[in-house]
Amino acid sequence: MEEKQSNFSILMFPWLAHGHIFPYLELAKSLSKKNFQIYFCSTSVNLSSIQSSLEKDSQLGISIKLVELQLPPIYPELPPHYHTTKNVPPELKPKLFQAFKMSKSSFSNIITTIKPDLLIYDLFQPWASEIASSLSIPAVHFATSGATSYSFFYHHFICKDSHFPYQAIYHREYEKHALKQMNLLDVKDENDQDFVFGHFRRSCEIVLMKTCKGVEGKYVDYLSALCKKKLVLVGPLIAQANDEGGNHSDIMEWLSKKSKFSTVFISFGSENFLSRKQIEEIAKGLEMTTVNFIWVIRFPVGETISIEEALPEGFLERVKDRGMVVQGWAPQAKILGHSSVGAFVSHCGMSSVLESVYFGVPVVALPLKLDQPLNARLLIEIGVGVEVERGGNGTLSGQEFANAINKVIVEKSGEEMRVKAEELKKKMKNEEECYMDEAVEQILRLCKQHNS
Repeated sequence: MEEKQSNFSILMFPWLAHGHIFPYLELAKSLSKKNFQIYFCSTSVNLSSIQSSLEKDSQLGISIKLVELQLPPIYPELPPHYHTTKNVPPELKPKLFQAFKMSKSSFSNIITTIKPDLLIYDLFQPWASEIASSLSIPAVHFATSGATSYSFFYHHFICKDSHFPYQAIYHREYEKHALKQMNLLDVKDENDQDFVFGHFRRSCEIVLMKTCKGVEGKYVDYLSALCKKKLVLVGPLIAQANDEGGNHSDIMEWLSKKSKFSTVFISFGSENFLSRKQIEEIAKGLEMTTVNFIWVIRFPVGETISIEEALPEGFLERVKDRGMVVQGWAPQAKILGHSSVGAFVSHCGMSSVLESVYFGVPVVALPLKLDQPLNARLLIEIGVGVEVERGGNGTLSGQEFANAINKVIVEKSGEEMRVKAEELKKKMKNEEECYMDEAVEQILRLCKQHNS
């Protein structure tokens, strides 16, 4: 297929995490269809997984050139296959971050060679926008987290101890303690500017954000007022179900035998891992219910343990007629889009939040860290979720897990949530194209200014 000619070129530069790379890739695909020449920059291990996704799209008029970022070989224990947060052992993540930070010269060579009309950059590389600015190339931040969490954290960053104006969004005490331990909001970059929100300030005129007004409208407006930037929404950026790798026909065949809304899908994202105790309590809760379920279990890199070892003895045999446990990965979009699925047990990362709304599936929220508790409370506020009640220090019990499942699948409250989820689904799908048209218009404007 002959490559089409594009009017303007864009360099996309996400952080090295799966939850960042694939929203950037979906945005890249959408912009490619709108006649932009896209260059996508990441490490070789990430580009390998991206390549397989792009091969499926080769007939859709998508033209994306992959550009390899070289991380300096400063750590012998960090070989190239660890240059992604999905593969790297947890104890090596700080070194991966440091190596990424030291890849400035590689990125500088890339942007100087390509000379794009626009850079779209991520949270953890403020230096990328500074390099672009030094070359008079406009740089725009694309935020993959939602407006609710960003506005909450931004408010507390600039207003310190004042109350967030929307009472539905809050942290529990054990969540506050975990955040203080991470010390995220006090991190400075090399210019002694706030690291977490500096990317809003550096972004040229606008900030792109993966969200929708129907889900986060008032928080979009509040964040825009706080950061004094126009937020340009790009919609949910949901990968089509047929884009997902693997066949997994056994899962879909099993699901097709279940009645409408009878099945719970349980998954906590690609980079979140439950403790043995949490796995045990979820298993207990599932045995207390009568619902069907598909449960995706993942273990950290380097942890050699089987599903049978992680689960209570005899669990798989006892639930074999109504439950399926999958290790590692399952086709999430296909599963959520199936009529048998009535609830999604999720950690509430922003991509999963938007995906649940996109497919009209209510959420049983079990947030684990960072922005996830705030996203969970957003779903409750808009009427499409319940949260699993936990102990004062965040401990999970099987009984409370079962109670939350029953609220969505068994009790009348679940019907009400599904009606609301269906309303939001229709609104999101109706507005999806409008968001992208507005984003394209704004990006074109910046590219034309650069070339004037």
